[in-house]
Amino acid sequence: MKVEDFDFNLPEELIAQTPLEKRDASRLMVLDVPNQQFQHRTFTDIVDQLNPGDTLVFKGERCHSVEEFV
Repeated sequence: MKVEDFDFNLPEELIAQTPLEKRDASRLMVLDVPNQQFQHRTFTDIVDQLNPGDTLVFKGERCHSVEEFV
């Protein structure tokens, strides 16, 4: 795997500026590897994507805008 594999164009208007009021309503993109297809779901569907033995990693920090550090 190469770092360049994660380099893609993401327009500003598609980057969330504030969290949703109902966090579990956030969007979830699921990659169906065998069929090479994407599915658009909501985060509440994540339990349908997990299998026994899977590891789920939670990010415990908040994102901060650059202006907060200037």
